Amino acid sequence: MPSLFRFLFLVALAAGVVFVGMAALVAFVEPAPREISQPVAPATLNK
Repeated sequence: MPSLFRFLFLVALAAGVVFVGMAALVAFVEPAPREISQPVAPATLNK
């Protein structure tokens, strides 16, 4: 049984590390805005 608890603890620890990493990305990384344009086929507009 202790090996099950150790495994669950390691899984929870890994999930916590991933969560903290994602939170750090949200807090510290700012995406650069840029213009996006995409051509649209005329057949799509005439429906």
